[in-house]
Amino acid sequence: MGIKRLDNVAIVVADLDEAIEFFSTLGMELDGRAFVEGEFADISVGLPGIKSEIAVLQTPDGHSRVELSQYLNPKPILVDPTAQNTVGVHRLMFAVDNIEQTLDAIGAEPINGIADYENTYRLCYLRGPSGILVALAQEI
Repeated sequence: MGIKRLDNVAIVVADLDEAIEFFSTLGMELDGRAFVEGEFADISVGLPGIKSEIAVLQTPDGHSRVELSQYLNPKPILVDPTAQNTVGVHRLMFAVDNIEQTLDAIGAEPINGIADYENTYRLCYLRGPSGILVALAQEI
């Protein structure tokens, strides 16, 4: 008994197309896109009358997936982006070949620069679509 693997991380976004573009530009591959509604969704998520559109993206190695959801019903609750020290899901971190090239490709700026961790990794945080915290790590 116990877990076999982590299947995906689900993130609710305000604009599904924008989020798909961001994660695709980052290097993830769209694995599927669908509308979700019905009794199974209401029961599993715990909200009545769910209607959402989801997209599943996977990393190039096929080991990790992100499920993006845009709720059509009930209406999404928009909040300010979470601070880095907010309790809950913290961030998604991606290993990259080159931080600067990745930042340029996705049109993003680091929140507070690029840090060097003990001459082992270069790291930075940035804001993705809907304020999602994303970290990039480049092995030195």
